[in-house]
Amino acid sequence: MSATGRHVRPLVLALAITVAFLVVEVTVSILSGSLALLSDAGHMLTDVIGLVMALAAARLATRSGAAHRTFGLYRVEVLAALANALLLFGVAGYVLVEAIHRLDDPTDVDGTPVLVVAVLGLLANLAAAGLLRRGAEESLNVRGAYLEVLADALGSLGAIVAGVVLLTTGWPYVDPIVGLAIAAFVVPRTWSLAGQAIRILVQAAPPGLDLDALTAELDGISGVVDVHDVHVWTLTSDMEVATAHLMIEGAVDAHRVLDRARELLARDFGIEHGTFQVEPDTHEGCQEHGW
Repeated sequence: MSATGRHVRPLVLALAITVAFLVVEVTVSILSGSLALLSDAGHMLTDVIGLVMALAAARLATRSGAAHRTFGLYRVEVLAALANALLLFGVAGYVLVEAIHRLDDPTDVDGTPVLVVAVLGLLANLAAAGLLRRGAEESLNVRGAYLEVLADALGSLGAIVAGVVLLTTGWPYVDPIVGLAIAAFVVPRTWSLAGQAIRILVQAAPPGLDLDALTAELDGISGVVDVHDVHVWTLTSDMEVATAHLMIEGAVDAHRVLDRARELLARDFGIEHGTFQVEPDTHEGCQEHGW
């Protein structure tokens, strides 16, 4: 089962909490005219969409792959994480533009509903984040939803600050300033999430993996005389894959070399899925390819 597939129930519960509060926050933000609440509601909307996509990805990833999908649908999780990041970029951009406009023309906002809804929103976000925290450590897809919830929790904190300032001083600029602060928080974290997803999609080696060291250790197996055509990539969260050609001396037991290579990958590099082509040192032409 994929990393996301192991955390479907927390995703469902987090989605239920988020949807219920989204309706409340959108209604109050419209009635009060608060940009802080509106931006927080926008983040919460992306939470809902992100959680829905995460659940859909989890369902797809656990299905048996068709004959032409030899790796199943695990990569769908990464596509969902990238889509979540793009949604967050869109919301952050909207909040930024609207906040700048309101700095020029501040709007009068009632602080009481802003404060009450912001406190309730913070509690809802913390509950959803608690449900997703464990899954975020294993799945990039769940991590995307988790980061959205955390970003929204910060938005709720900002809205609380805005509500308190509006109630105590009536200063109208606090609302757009809070909107700018939320956007500033979301963008770098979203950039990191998008970068991780893109790295997987382009099939780069996992971050932190020393490919030269891996090749050297395979080459150091007794009886191996050459290692070439080495590829390592991430299929989806917590699932690394490696392939390599191992050239051995003619009298060497290929079964022993294969077992040793698989053991080495799992123990020293945490790669459980390794595919090796073991070939005699008399074989020629294997290293030649047209790309």
